[in-house]
Amino acid sequence: MQQGTLMRKVKSKSWKKQRYFKLQEDCMTIWYQSKRTGKTESAFSISDVETVREGHQSEVLQSVAEEFPPERCFTIVFYGRRGNLDLVAGSAEEAQCWVQGLRQLIEPRSFPLTFALVSRTWIRDWFQKADKNKDGRMNFKEVQRLLKMMNVDMNEDHALRLFQDADKSESGTLEGEEFVLFYKALTQREEVLSLFQEYSEDGKKLTLLELVDFLREEQLEDEGTEELAMELIDKYEPSETARARHVLSADGFLMYLCSLEGSIFNPQHRGLWQDMSQPLCHYFISSSHNTYLIEDQIRGHSSIEGYIRALKRGCRCLEVDCWDGPNGEPMVYHGHTFTSKIPFREVVSTLGKTSWGNSSSPPPLMGIFPHSSHPQRYGQSTAVQGISVLPETVQDPGAQGLWRHWVAQSASLSPPPQELKHKILLKGKKIGRLEDSLDGPGDEVPDVSDDDNGAEAEEERRRAKVSPGRGECWWMVLPSRGTQHGSALQKDKETLAQALSDCVIYCKNVPFRGFQEARSHSRPSEISSLSEAKARKLIRDEGNEFVRHNAWQLTRIYPSGMRTDSSNYSPQEMWNVGCQIVALNFQTAGMEMDLCDGLFSQNGCCGYVLKPPFMRDEETLFNPSDPSSREGPGPITLTIQVISGQQLPKVANSKEGAIIDPLVRVEIYGVPADQAHQETKYIENNGFNPRWDETLQFQLHVPELALVRFVVEDYDKTSRNDFVGQFTLAFANIKPGYRHIHLLSKDGTSIPPSSLFVHIRITE
Repeated sequence: MQQGTLMRKVKSKSWKKQRYFKLQEDCMTIWYQSKRTGKTESAFSISDVETVREGHQSEVLQSVAEEFPPERCFTIVFYGRRGNLDLVAGSAEEAQCWVQGLRQLIEPRSFPLTFALVSRTWIRDWFQKADKNKDGRMNFKEVQRLLKMMNVDMNEDHALRLFQDADKSESGTLEGEEFVLFYKALTQREEVLSLFQEYSEDGKKLTLLELVDFLREEQLEDEGTEELAMELIDKYEPSETARARHVLSADGFLMYLCSLEGSIFNPQHRGLWQDMSQPLCHYFISSSHNTYLIEDQIRGHSSIEGYIRALKRGCRCLEVDCWDGPNGEPMVYHGHTFTSKIPFREVVSTLGKTSWGNSSSPPPLMGIFPHSSHPQRYGQSTAVQGISVLPETVQDPGAQGLWRHWVAQSASLSPPPQELKHKILLKGKKIGRLEDSLDGPGDEVPDVSDDDNGAEAEEERRRAKVSPGRGECWWMVLPSRGTQHGSALQKDKETLAQALSDCVIYCKNVPFRGFQEARSHSRPSEISSLSEAKARKLIRDEGNEFVRHNAWQLTRIYPSGMRTDSSNYSPQEMWNVGCQIVALNFQTAGMEMDLCDGLFSQNGCCGYVLKPPFMRDEETLFNPSDPSSREGPGPITLTIQVISGQQLPKVANSKEGAIIDPLVRVEIYGVPADQAHQETKYIENNGFNPRWDETLQFQLHVPELALVRFVVEDYDKTSRNDFVGQFTLAFANIKPGYRHIHLLSKDGTSIPPSSLFVHIRITE
């Protein structure tokens, strides 16, 4: 990699240019240049790279799959909305060299390394931006320009004093380590130093016992505190001498507070920490709407990138709409619109490669709905052939045996996620009952023809006919909304191909005819889809019945057909009644997706979150409109002291030299009684190290359902405030004490090293 590697940069099937790529000596910058002209075309920082994908895991590389084997191909994915970089190496060995090397650089083994690396990278990036004449040195005029770029409005005399203190060579310029000294002086954290000295007897170090006192009194660590203190010293203290003496310096203290252990997000909840043996209906499931679209619903681009991004984001319920295509090949797109099209086979192939993050990942729900004509939908069974490329779907004998067990042993429940690992659940139309398709030789359908069960027998005969509905699996290929109305009902009466019907094992879609009808005749293996408007009416009129229904059967909510711009509704009101599959447009950034990311960032980001106990009880009295109906302790008080901010980003497309006036707003999302927001005053002209020192307080009646969103905005007295950054998490994942909040961009990506420093208290 150090000598430069000749690779093909691929933008399309017809655009493949050879470029030299090289990792710079700092191991943090990559440049590439044209082979023909020798001109350097671009450079990017390792800190801009989110992940590296191997093989044909992009739409562009799939289009050239016949020309280049997967072992030579890889994709560099950047944070934010920057396009992917698709590359083809000269050999599999070269490809692996780049893939493994990049992964080691972007996925350090420990968070302290990440923090140190980010700080160094951030310093270097700013140095390069401000070094106007590119001589590797910065004079005071360039430093003044840098301060403006970094959101700092500093008194000129004070800035000159810092500059002169760092200029050890007395050359009138800063270079190398001199600039690092200037940066450290600039980023001195007085509020952290004050906290450190409060617990340090000599003001220079924290002894082991002093650190234990801090952890117990402030961070509320009450188990194994001495062992934890030793671990933190070993992990974050930069001085070998101090580590040997079991003491923590001010630098080590700051590194701890900026680490995962010092984050507001409880580190114990980052991994898979919840019970995964409950029925499927007892979980909230991360779900997307029209997953193939990466833009609007009318003229937007359809791409397998939509599926890859959703799955990488933790989505476990995906939609696929199949329509007629050329040469008997079904295509995926938004029907009766101008959206582009992608082959169904490519979609399924992509899902098969990217559905499981690791061996413990629960199943993806894939909803497949065929809108195509009879030959493509049934006769040729191309869709079924396409599904066969998946590693292992639920129609295999093992899955059928598992389903027989659940039908026989627990007819009132659906199987748990942990029993469905490495499976793909298909949701769709079904000929007859799910149980009937599993009855092999020697199996008999129960006799329900006696007089006492006559009504039930008639209902079974009625349900044996094909029901109108949508296709779906733990990747969901779901029908478009139009299939629920008008002429679509007539089409649903067509005889479904047995092969396609047999793929549906767990999730049979049925129309919703009311909660009493469902309780009398529906089964846990069935699922209904509701529009956001219908769901809101049920929440308003029958909130408790809705919660009870969702305790034993799956419900899917989808956006209004009027949301042609791919906007989203708030998922919180749907989660408040226990709806499991709340489908959102993942391509659209905003508060709604922040809530989705915030809820599902826990539990290993597996896309499943266990509902509270009072929402898993079929006889529950809970109604979100009446918090007193919740069984359990009374309200709790959440107190948040917003102390400071660090290195906040500038507003996108702001004028050169503009400096933000930041404020922090804390928003609570939950049951109606808990919905609230409060904000700090704004700090004028300081996005680098603003100090608020303001306390906000909230009362939560149903904390189990609450989400807390921290938003930083640039105050504007004449127009709407501009977004700067945000972080959202479930209340259950908040760690009390002095904590850093590492901010995310509008589209949910990290923006290091931007953060907030807060103090959290939770009391009953």
